[in-house]
Amino acid sequence: MSEPVTFGPAPLSIEQVVALARLQAPTRLEQAPAWRESIARGARFLDTLLAKEGVIYGVTTGYGDSCVVGVPAEHVEALPRHLYTFHGCGLGEVLDAEATRAVLAARLQSLAFGMSGVRLELLERLQAFLAEGVLPIIPQEGSVGASGDLTPLSYVAAALCGEREVLYQGERRSSAEVHRALGWQPLVLRPKEALALMNGTAVMTGLACLAFSRAQYLLRLATRITALNVLALQGNPEHFDERLFSAKPHPGQAQVAAWLRQDLALDAPAAPLHRLQDRYSLRCAPHVLGVLADSLGWLRGFIETELNSANDNPIIDAEHERVLHGGHFYGGHIAFAMDSLKTLVANVADLLDRQLALLVDVRYNHGLPSNLSGAAPARAMINHGFKAVQIGASAWTAEALKLTMPASVFSRSTECHNQDKVSMGTIAARDALRVLALTEQVAAATLLAANQGVWLRGQAHDARPLPPALAAMHEQLLGEFAPLEEDRALEAELRHCLERIAAQHWEMADA
Repeated sequence: MSEPVTFGPAPLSIEQVVALARLQAPTRLEQAPAWRESIARGARFLDTLLAKEGVIYGVTTGYGDSCVVGVPAEHVEALPRHLYTFHGCGLGEVLDAEATRAVLAARLQSLAFGMSGVRLELLERLQAFLAEGVLPIIPQEGSVGASGDLTPLSYVAAALCGEREVLYQGERRSSAEVHRALGWQPLVLRPKEALALMNGTAVMTGLACLAFSRAQYLLRLATRITALNVLALQGNPEHFDERLFSAKPHPGQAQVAAWLRQDLALDAPAAPLHRLQDRYSLRCAPHVLGVLADSLGWLRGFIETELNSANDNPIIDAEHERVLHGGHFYGGHIAFAMDSLKTLVANVADLLDRQLALLVDVRYNHGLPSNLSGAAPARAMINHGFKAVQIGASAWTAEALKLTMPASVFSRSTECHNQDKVSMGTIAARDALRVLALTEQVAAATLLAANQGVWLRGQAHDARPLPPALAAMHEQLLGEFAPLEEDRALEAELRHCLERIAAQHWEMADA
């Protein structure tokens, strides 16, 4: 178990959100009196304004284009419930438990910034939801990414108030029932609190944290798969020479080449070369994967800045006694980051799909059996090895590539043209996760095929020892995925491989 994730004035990293989402770290709320007083001061300032009948968007006015409609004092307390109620129209699949925890973490961290005008009790209950595993059922569809993730986050607000449903101890139950089981009193949201919960970028940001982590691991795994394929296809490892990459010094590209040199142990005696230049899916692997590697830094910056920000409206500056009306709910940075990530990741799918196509084709695999079948000669004519797996990988790759059309350019004018330019950040984040899922399927297929190719090479009488890093992984894989000597249905093994990828099972040291 990792160190506790503390919500408060200190910034959080993507890794902390992911650890929390995967139940690898507990949570706590900052205990420092100064921070707790700063949260309370914001709520008190709002109460002072209400007592003076100040005009505050979403507190003493309607929402969106209804901001010109004043709300009489006797109805101010009822307004928050109406907000989360009329937004209860989400559709589509619901977020899984891991994604829901990431969303709760992103919302809590934003509110902990201290400029949303909410009570400490609200932050404490959000943290308790995470600690006790009370997860609101959140439909994925219905957000345009500005004015924040209103509809999906309405399910968080409603659950805090004992309404709608939650996932608790593996069961879908009413929120009211779970509150009773835990001895909790459902919250009655104060003015501005429903708006503070809903009017922000927590869904897209939580999903972006998960997508980033998966892409980061996929980069390293795709590099390892490439190294295995260099061996299986008897490729030329000199394509990854350090001097070569000093001539075009993109740092990420050079890092991928360094990982390949490490995996292939290029300081060891080299095998005789079969050709000067391999096909692009091997020779240019650092150039393809290097674009993702070089992009991770700015992707992290966009995501972590959004994560550690007040991103609702209005902003409550209690210290200077000001209410600042703006548009921090707009998710443009996350939208662009996720649109970019899905293109970067789909290119990884395309790279690995091309490597797999080389492996199964006797015209290009340099002496491996057709479709990597390990069948004995007498049964070779009825065995088809990885033929269908390659077809499947091609389908998954095509679907991933199809999904790279950017969501952020499809802004729609909504809500009586108040929300007339929106980010589509949540759709972009969902797209990115789908592209990652498809690319991980391609990676699983290519990894098993590459391992089969390395195993087939090892059956030769003149087989050379494998480099240490690849020998260790080859043995790990053979321990879970037996060589394909006679045709068998590979779905279960592919699914098991995907579970290993999701768990980031294989550790690969940095060069």
